Amino acid sequence: MVKLNKIYTRTGDDGTTGLVDGSRRAKHDARMTAIGVVDEANSAIGLAAAALQGTGNAETLFRIQNDLFDLGADLATPGDDFAPSEMILRVVPSQVVWLENAIDALNARLEPLTSFVLPGGSEAAARVHVARATARAAERAMAALAAEETVNPAALAYINRLSDLLFVLARVANDDGKADVKWVPGANR
Repeated sequence: MVKLNKIYTRTGDDGTTGLVDGSRRAKHDARMTAIGVVDEANSAIGLAAAALQGTGNAETLFRIQNDLFDLGADLATPGDDFAPSEMILRVVPSQVVWLENAIDALNARLEPLTSFVLPGGSEAAARVHVARATARAAERAMAALAAEETVNPAALAYINRLSDLLFVLARVANDDGKADVKWVPGANR
C-alpha cells in the first residue's frame, strides 16, 4: 500500500525525477515522457469514464485506469527482467488477454465498419475517442523509448490493445455504432 504524507519533495526542482531503482532521469528523458503520456491517457480515460457512469463500460475503464498505474510502475522500473515480484510491478500477458477478450465482447455487438469513423458522435463517444488518441500518443512515446532502451513486451502489447478497445468502446457509446459519424472522403472539395 502506498502512503503519501507529503505531496512535494523538492527533489525534482533540478529537473530530474527518481525511478523505482533509485536512479534519477531528466524530466525530458524518453522514459519520463512515456510515463507522462501514459498518465495523460489515464486522465483522459477518467474523463471518459465519468461520461459512462452507470454502465458496465465505466467499470471497464476503471479497471483499465488501475492497469495504467501498473504500466506506469513498469515503465518507472528500468531493466530487462520483466518478471513481476513482491517488490516489482510489471504488466503481464494476462492483462493483454483481458483487453483482447473485452474488445471481442464489445465488437460482437457492432455491425462491421463500411467507412472510417470520425472521432465524435455522442459526448461520451467523443470523450472515449480523445482517450483513444491519447493512448496512441502513449504508444508512440513507449515505442520511442523502446528504440533506446529495453521495454517490457507485455507493456507494449497492452498499450497497443488499449487504443483498439477504446475505438470499439467509442462505437458502443455511439448507440452501438448506429450514431457513428462516418468519414466521407473528399466530401468538401
